[in-house]
Amino acid sequence: MQASILIVQSINYMNLLTSLGRISSITMLSRIFGFARDAIVARVFGASLETDAFFMASKIPNLLRRIFAEGAFSQAFVPILAEYKIKQGEQSQRTLIASVSGLLILVLAIVTAMGMMAAPWLIYITAPGFIETPDKFALTSALLRITFPYILLISLASLVGAILNTWNRFLIPAFSPTLLNFTMIGFSLFVAPYFQPPVLALAWAVLVGGLLQLGYQLPHLRRIGMLVLPRLTLPDARVWRVMRQMGTGLLGVSVSQISLMINTTFASFLESGSVSWMYYADRMMEFPSGVLGVALGTILLPALSKSFASGNKDEYSKIIDWGLRLSFLLALPSALSLCILAKPLTITLFQYGKFSTTDAVMTQRALIAYSVGLMGLILVKVLAPGFYSRQNIKTPVKIAIITLIMTQIMNLMFIGALQHAGLALSIGLAACLNAALLYWQLRKQKIFQPAPGWVAFLSKLGLAAVVMSGVLISIMWLIPCWEQGNMPERLFRLSVVVVAGAVTYFSVLVGLGFSLRDFVGRVFDVA
Repeated sequence: MQASILIVQSINYMNLLTSLGRISSITMLSRIFGFARDAIVARVFGASLETDAFFMASKIPNLLRRIFAEGAFSQAFVPILAEYKIKQGEQSQRTLIASVSGLLILVLAIVTAMGMMAAPWLIYITAPGFIETPDKFALTSALLRITFPYILLISLASLVGAILNTWNRFLIPAFSPTLLNFTMIGFSLFVAPYFQPPVLALAWAVLVGGLLQLGYQLPHLRRIGMLVLPRLTLPDARVWRVMRQMGTGLLGVSVSQISLMINTTFASFLESGSVSWMYYADRMMEFPSGVLGVALGTILLPALSKSFASGNKDEYSKIIDWGLRLSFLLALPSALSLCILAKPLTITLFQYGKFSTTDAVMTQRALIAYSVGLMGLILVKVLAPGFYSRQNIKTPVKIAIITLIMTQIMNLMFIGALQHAGLALSIGLAACLNAALLYWQLRKQKIFQPAPGWVAFLSKLGLAAVVMSGVLISIMWLIPCWEQGNMPERLFRLSVVVVAGAVTYFSVLVGLGFSLRDFVGRVFDVA
């Protein structure tokens, strides 16, 4: 009997691993096109007053997207929807989706209208440094009015994605961001010359991209029978249950996003280009954090929610352990590689056209600082669902507030000497603090119990990472000046270095006796 249970568990973990592989592959494709998009934007627009204005204008609706849709809303909605999926009938699920989507549309429509009208005031609050340059301030306000409706479109797209994820249709939501990348590439290359200033084309590309992301997912929602007309039913107790959870989560997610916005506010007082340098560095860091962290968060929240609703505490702890092992396995070499390869990455991807050598150097500094927090960012994606899936949002909120306070203290400590890189370092260190506090609370509340074998597991990873770092540094001495050659030539050289590092890392692990069960909680031991 025990053997049968363990075999079923091993199948479940392999299903999770298969889903993770598929989502990571699609996310990697999206990130590759995202890099292509950023490389084209850097080549066409450089790092200038205009790009600072656009990145600031797009940052505000993106912040609200993360708060309303991908943050507090999904954390509140997915566990309840998973509970309904297990315990209620299909009609109850459809009614819940209709009522929640109706209220969400009403709230977001009001927020969008107010945001468009108050665009100058929002820029005044979030980027007061822009006031000293009237043209920059006016352009940012105009761009924000165009991009603000994106919050409505992408939030609805995220709602649809959350439903699809609950039904294990992970690939469709994972692919949809690629449509925004396609749109921005097309507008940058072919539409920008028809606008004055050309950067306005990027704002319209964001809006069109939001429409495409929503439209692409709706037919798939119909296929699972969950495409329903939104319904405004304010007295519905089920809706207010989601809203109560969301209200608590809103504070926690808002804290982390407010922290990022405060950092941008600090950057607005620095020299022109600082906002852009931080943006490009953040984009490079988001490649591993998105491919692994976002993919893990996507599959773990529904899986943990279903496990909690079923009352399976042992499986619940093992799923978290599985996620943590996988995070360490892949995030550790990624963080080291970002730090060591900061120069070739920046030059290969962005140093073309109007993106100068100075821009590349400044972006490298921010990337090195960001890499400090990559491990923390990915671990948070595993640890936070441990609370959200239990409909416990208060604990992550308290931790988020502590993290916000510490981030601002570190901002004041680092910005004087390190400028924009100091702001990036604050974010990285704060992510590590956030992860550490979440882990501490999971253990303190006896939600998570680590499986045996962690000391040996981390020892193998540490040795493999040291050897990989040595190989990367050695090979870089043999590579010619990274500025030489066109983009394909640079990409080829960079690929050689990356592949050599990856082969070294995993070869050392295999030589040390590493096996699959080292990071799936030994669920394959059925004897």
